[in-house]
Order: sequence, then C-alpha cells, then structure tokens
Amino acid sequence: MKIAILGGDGFCGWPAALHLSAQGHDVLVVDNFSRRAIDADLGTESLTPIRDLDERRAAWAEVTGRRIDAAELDLAQDYEEFLELLRTERPDAVVHFAEQRAAPFSMKTPRTKRYTVDNNVNATHNVLCAIVESGLDVHLVHLGTMGVYGYGTAGMQIPEGYLDVEVPGPHGNVPQEILYPSNPGSLYHMTKVLDQTMFAFYAKNDGLRITDLHQGIIWGTSTVETALDERLVNRFDYDGDYGTVLNRFLVQAAVGHPLTVHGTGGQTRAFIHIQDMVRCVELALAHPPAAGDRVKIFNQMTETHRVRDLAQLVSELTGAQVETVPNPRQESAENDLHVVNEAFLSLGLQPTTLSEGLLLEVEQTAERWAHRVDLSRIPATSVWNGRRRPGVPASASRPAPVGA
Repeated sequence: MKIAILGGDGFCGWPAALHLSAQGHDVLVVDNFSRRAIDADLGTESLTPIRDLDERRAAWAEVTGRRIDAAELDLAQDYEEFLELLRTERPDAVVHFAEQRAAPFSMKTPRTKRYTVDNNVNATHNVLCAIVESGLDVHLVHLGTMGVYGYGTAGMQIPEGYLDVEVPGPHGNVPQEILYPSNPGSLYHMTKVLDQTMFAFYAKNDGLRITDLHQGIIWGTSTVETALDERLVNRFDYDGDYGTVLNRFLVQAAVGHPLTVHGTGGQTRAFIHIQDMVRCVELALAHPPAAGDRVKIFNQMTETHRVRDLAQLVSELTGAQVETVPNPRQESAENDLHVVNEAFLSLGLQPTTLSEGLLLEVEQTAERWAHRVDLSRIPATSVWNGRRRPGVPASASRPAPVGA
C-alpha cells in the first residue's frame, strides 16, 4: 500500500511512518516542520536530541534497506501543491497527523489560539477538498482525540463515536443514531470536533472513506523501529505545553523536580502506549470503511487512570515528592471515565498496559538526557482563562540541581 503520512516528522507521525515502512508499505512523509519551529518559538526542545528529517530517512534506509520519501508542504496553506502531490503520488491512503496537537499551547495566547484554529481546520478541510478534487479513492485515517467527548463524568461507557437515542415525535419516539455529543475542553479539542463534523459531511456528500481515531494520552518513549538506531529516536516532550502527563512525571522525577499534580489530581484520563498507537494506525489502514459508509470511529486507548494515582505510582517507583499545584485548565476537579474500545481489541490489538518495567524504561531515558532539561519549562503556565492560575509549585524557586 502507498501511504502519505501528513505530519510525518512529528511525535506520532514519525514512529507511525517507520512502523508502516517496516510492514512493507511505501511511505511518503509530508511535513512543514512547524513543530520544530514551535520549539524554537517556546525556547525549548525535545528531551531526546532528534535528527533532521533527511538524516532520519537516511538512517532508516541504512538500517533497514527501506526508503521513506518526503515532501515539504504547509497543508493549511499549500492547497494546490498538495493536490498536485496527490495526483502525482496517487496514495492508497493518507494518514493525517498534521495538526497542532497541544491543548495548553492552543490556550496560551491570542496568537496561539488563532494559529491552532487556522492551522488545524484549514489543514483538515484542504485535505478533504483535495481528495475529492483529485478523483482518487483514498482512505483517510485521522488522528483525533478522546477529548472530543469532554472530561466530565458521562455516567455511562463512552461509545465509539456514535450514540443511539430516541427523539420524541408526533407518533412516538423515533430512533436516531447521532455523533456522541461533543464537549471540547480547549481550542485544540474544539478543532478536533470541527474535524469530525467535516468528516461526517464529506463521507455523506462525496462518499469519502474516512476513519477517525479518538486517541487517549500517549506515554512511553520508543517503538520497535525507533529503538533500532539512535538516529531514529522519537521526540520526547517534557515542557508544560507539549509534555504528556506520565512522561512529564518521569522527567520531573529524573531531575529532582516535584511531581506537579494539578488541582486534586482527580482528573481521569485515557492512555495508550506509543507502540500501541502505531499498531492501531496499521489496523485502521487494514480495515477501511467502504465508500458511502459513515465515518468509522475507533476509541484508540487501552486503559484509564486518575492523575493522582499515576503520580503516586511514579513517586513509589522513583522516590520523587508529589506536590499539588493550581490547575491551569477549566475542567472538572474530579471525573470518572469509562470507555468502549472493543473495535481495536476485536481486530487483534494486544494492549500494552502500565507496568513497572516500561515505566523504568521511560525513567532511564529521562535520566540519560536529564542534562538537557530546562527546569523553567517544566511548569504548566498556559492558563485557560483569567480565573485560572499557572501550575507552578511553591518549591519552584528552589529546584534541586539536575541529577540530584
């Protein structure tokens, strides 16, 4: 299968590109390197030193004998160029990772709010419109988020995208199938809600074949493929805008920083290991919907945990102190989360769940590169509104030295 991976230089896109190439697919990475530019803008960088895309691709060819092609395009702006790429390359599938992915960054400033909406919505619509104009039968797989459902307590298991309801009518109740009511918790999550609305329209109107992956929070550092050579290493974010919660806790422990638990820590989140993420993308590509089908939605997660429980787990593993800080997000202080994830399990996914061994693997990565940590970038300082406060620990003014 020939697969174009949009955003293929990024945190999810790069390991997915390697995994699909290793499975024998012809892979083309499309990226504008905006994530690297955001690092420069924020004054931070990946904990792991990541190579540029050309060096990564050369290393992959050297190690495996397989080739990954590349094209530099801004999907939110370069519509004609992307359309020409589709017509020239004629991919069987397009995997869409090319969106600004951090909720805190999307709420940071008026500029980042506008950038997130402009970039994400324009990129997704340009991809959809170009597929239609190209006339190709392309399967679009999109990386969405569990955050479209909201982070309150639903009082039920959250279904995979669709909800069966009955609507009162003049002659009794009428059965309906609707998208699960969205409740985005940030502008980033809002763009994913807009995505799924556009997907529903294009599937209905143009018969596009679309799969939307509602993904949980990724943890872990490497996949089978990124571990083959140090030049293939994936990025590892630890800062308050892009670092995911469990990876952040392990970096905090490695540098003697307290584990920062926002609010009560009663927020329950869905999680998935990075190895399972690439496997899920592979399974989605192998089981596309037919033309005319509704959008196929998978809940791409394997387990749920409360944040305070994760902090306690890391504390017991590493000896790090736990410190409660203000919650910069506008969200429920406590919530339960029960999620249906039967689709991927039925297709053969064998979940990688939290284990001490895998946590130690992440901790060892954090310890190895602890000298690259900028302590000032660890706290979550992007606030959702004027009523919230940054998640800065009281001890931040006296952090322990690196390696302590």
